[in-house]
Amino acid sequence: MFLAATTNCFRNMPLSQALEKIADLEYSHVELMFHESNDYLKPSYVQYHLPEVHRQLKNLFRLTPSCFSVEIDTEDTNEYVRQFVACVKLARAMQVVTITLRAAPWGFPFNSEVERLRKCMEEADKRGIVLGLLTERERLTEDIETARSLCSLVPGLNLTLDPSHYVFKYSENNRPNFENIMDLVCHVRLRDTKEKQFQVCVGQGEMEFGQIIARLQQKGYRGALSVDILPEKDLDVSQEMRKMRLLLESLL
Repeated sequence: MFLAATTNCFRNMPLSQALEKIADLEYSHVELMFHESNDYLKPSYVQYHLPEVHRQLKNLFRLTPSCFSVEIDTEDTNEYVRQFVACVKLARAMQVVTITLRAAPWGFPFNSEVERLRKCMEEADKRGIVLGLLTERERLTEDIETARSLCSLVPGLNLTLDPSHYVFKYSENNRPNFENIMDLVCHVRLRDTKEKQFQVCVGQGEMEFGQIIARLQQKGYRGALSVDILPEKDLDVSQEMRKMRLLLESLL
């Protein structure tokens, strides 16, 4: 396993500054967030400007891209797939092998979600890309068995584990047992969390990082542990990222 940081950590900065910050904090790998809600790296832009985006990202301030996170904002399935394919092609060109997608929200027709994911999986598989579905509250992957079912019905689909979503708003004795999906994990995102607060300063939460890493090692996981500390008022993101890096390095 190795450490990475997401560009979400400095999403309020221009991309070049965010990448420089991550490198200065001694992270060697970066997870690039292609989210339509961002000011940069929008999937809709990548679709029509792929060579330009590739040129812009060639020099990543000594950083190696470990994963793409892709969030596409359209209800048109064909348009969704076109934007996704553009991101897949960019990942292939940049030698990135893992892409994360969000699952549909609760209430979305299950069969329609399976159909969407099969189309994405087909395009990813053609180009040798590993596809991971993010485990997330208020989405289909919040339920462990539903997450497993999606992976079973979409051959080749894996999961991106964000264990914070199985701690926040769950009492200690009522938390989903995400060890039951460890064998499906292709990527991991981490921050400290407790029952009543999604993100807290490192060391003040209830995340059992040592236990998580040990279980991943038992399952043979060798991918990234991607630090995803979200910028908030009165939070020193750089300090928290440094603390998290030192903590995770000690556990590895």
